[in-house]
Amino acid sequence: MLDNFSILAVDDEPFNLDLIEAAFMEYTNVEIINAINAKEALEHLEQKKFDVVLLDISMPMMDGIEALKIIKQNPKLKLLPILMVTANTERESEALKLGASDFITKPYDIEVLCARTLNYAKLNRYHEQIINQTEILESQVQLRTKELQEALKLSKEAEYEISIRLGRASEFRDLETGGHIKRMSLYSELLARLYGLDKQECELVLYAAPLHDIGKVGIPDKILLKPGRFEPHEFEIMKQHSVIGAKILDGTQRFPVLNAGRIIALQHHEKWDGTGYPSGLSGKNIHLYARIITVADVFDALSSKRCYKEAMELDKVLSIMKKDSGTHFDPLLITLFLNNLDEFLKIKEKYKDEEFTDCDIKSLEERQ
Repeated sequence: MLDNFSILAVDDEPFNLDLIEAAFMEYTNVEIINAINAKEALEHLEQKKFDVVLLDISMPMMDGIEALKIIKQNPKLKLLPILMVTANTERESEALKLGASDFITKPYDIEVLCARTLNYAKLNRYHEQIINQTEILESQVQLRTKELQEALKLSKEAEYEISIRLGRASEFRDLETGGHIKRMSLYSELLARLYGLDKQECELVLYAAPLHDIGKVGIPDKILLKPGRFEPHEFEIMKQHSVIGAKILDGTQRFPVLNAGRIIALQHHEKWDGTGYPSGLSGKNIHLYARIITVADVFDALSSKRCYKEAMELDKVLSIMKKDSGTHFDPLLITLFLNNLDEFLKIKEKYKDEEFTDCDIKSLEERQ
């Protein structure tokens, strides 16, 4: 049975509101509520729960940026996805800093409008499920200690499962495979163990790794699925997937796996020498989890076959990673990787793409 979603569309042009309603006409599980100005939109938000807000930037009296500020100041609406709708991108950076989830440009591409809006609606539901589950568990702490311990175990497993499912969300839109998610997660856990992290942190890295590219759900298909090299302006948009991923997982500090995933999503394209993105971090200013995932992700990407490329020869892969030690990669992690290469190759051999049918990742206990 499909989930029912409620979307608030805010625009001072009735014609644009009509277009949005027409775009979602075939979705019987989607309810569109219209607001002709920001004041009316804020009133709707006080009275009704929404899954996504489509907010026009250019409006008289109170524009979309001012409305966004007010919405994000309300603790109850902090995690509500706000998609800014605009004919230009001059205020894009300002809106993102204020908490906007994404942008949809005018004139609308109907398929992009619907797909992106529903993607954020579903992700919002994932957030709510986690938060609601935690609140329920906390209310039971003093009443049923034994039952709570079992419930916490279930909650942890559910958080891991959500991490994997969210990882799959980006996988379905990209040209990656389930095998890539599995292998790079296991490579990451192995490298964390070799680095000397304790069992709990190694498991945290293992389960957070699938979230590294979750931000790709916010990248347009014409860029994400483009064969060949990006034009400079396309690459700038592609680079936003790290910021989008962190925004999707914002507010999850109480959930260790999702919070680790937020850090990884934001920083896994930073480079040791400071030439990466989005923040130009360098050295140990890059979180260790992100440095670990970078090595694992690049190794699997270079050494695996894709529908658009053949797998690179192992010697060439190792040559590239050695050359980039100290520039792209943490040199200590590369040393650990190369000194224990046989263990990584065992994972690669065990989880081949053609044999891969599921992306479940068993806990450390189950694999010891």
